[in-house]
Amino acid sequence: MKKSIMAISTALLLGGVATAQKIAFEEYNLDNGMHVILHHDPTAPVVITSVMYHVGSKDENPEKTGFAHFFEHLLFEGTANIKRGEWFKIVTSNGGTNNANTSDDRTYYYEVFPSNNLELALWMESERLMHPVINQIGVDTQNGVIKEEKSSRYDNRPYGKIINVVKENMFKNHPYKWSTIGSMEHLDTATLEDFKEFNKKFYIPNNAVLVVAGDFEKVVTKEWIEKYFGPIQKGEKIKKQTFIEEPITQTLKATYYDPNIQIPMLVASYRTPSMKTRDARVLDFISSYLSDGKSSKLYKKVVDEKKMALQIGAVGFSQEDYGMYILYGLPMGTHSSEDLLKEIDEEIVKIQTDLISEKDYQKLLNQFESQYVNNNSNVEGIAENLAKYYLLYGDINLINTEIDLYHSITREEIREVAKKYLNPNQRLLLDYVPATETAQN
Repeated sequence: MKKSIMAISTALLLGGVATAQKIAFEEYNLDNGMHVILHHDPTAPVVITSVMYHVGSKDENPEKTGFAHFFEHLLFEGTANIKRGEWFKIVTSNGGTNNANTSDDRTYYYEVFPSNNLELALWMESERLMHPVINQIGVDTQNGVIKEEKSSRYDNRPYGKIINVVKENMFKNHPYKWSTIGSMEHLDTATLEDFKEFNKKFYIPNNAVLVVAGDFEKVVTKEWIEKYFGPIQKGEKIKKQTFIEEPITQTLKATYYDPNIQIPMLVASYRTPSMKTRDARVLDFISSYLSDGKSSKLYKKVVDEKKMALQIGAVGFSQEDYGMYILYGLPMGTHSSEDLLKEIDEEIVKIQTDLISEKDYQKLLNQFESQYVNNNSNVEGIAENLAKYYLLYGDINLINTEIDLYHSITREEIREVAKKYLNPNQRLLLDYVPATETAQN
């Protein structure tokens, strides 16, 4: 009885927080086109300064891939006023941390400092934008770093090539077909001028959003932002290309031989719409219902009950133009990939035919409420979400309203969206198998 009361109390608390937690922010533009977002939170004496650039691997020349990810590394090399090798020393010696990451759609840099070092963070990010040093020694150094990253994270890691192989087969026209890390051959043959041109085109204030979140004083912060970012020259407007993929109308099949594995993996991937669409959010529900964690339908059925697989799950790629829903499984014992696929298809057909139970529907709502709370539980997460919703979704207030969109999804919609996207003739079936001597020869 006591546990039941505690569980009810926790559920009510999460629901209340998800409903009440509103993220206050202020936004404005500098004259050079840079968008600025401020979120004041004095609960801890820290401040996050971040810049998200609307450039990812999809913006690259097909003959020069890997540039966006390369710049994630290269722009820590130094600036006109920050000597090579000094960036991280400055950050750590002032009590801060920093990092960056790249996707197919954007590149994100951030620093976390004690509040009294906000001006330093703003100056450093403005230096990265205004005065980057792009020279041969930096390019050569980071080329070596990225080769090591590719080797450890992809080439020599068991199942490390799955996402890349899926992308290659799922996209024919869209730049999503190549990996974010890109081609080492392209990077090896790129000239210094190639890198400078990429920087000049994409690392401009009117292709970026600056977010300051945490404990700061607004008036002086705005003065510092104008002081350090205001003088940066506006760049030429970037013309984004539109790439259209024809619908998948028959099952795609592919095989990949991985020398790093001993157990084959079944991969079934479905192309999904832009993350900005309502259908994409419904598919988030379906993904969670089918394959999110050990309480999901597929895990309980295939792993726990029938003991057919060592593991089963999914990876959802929600992206600006298209997405992917990738189901995977490791068959166990005498069971085959075909056996796992049959079980997966049976569960999908159930969703397409019948409404999920009210109990399962409420469980999904609770999961997404909890996820919403967690995503906005600290200023680091809030800063990135503010940048993301502005730059990629075109609606910054989704940080407050997206949970309402999920609440408005009905069980009927779940059934209809499953019918629309999750059919055998609309997917890639990838046999990801161990490399044998015969296969390699």
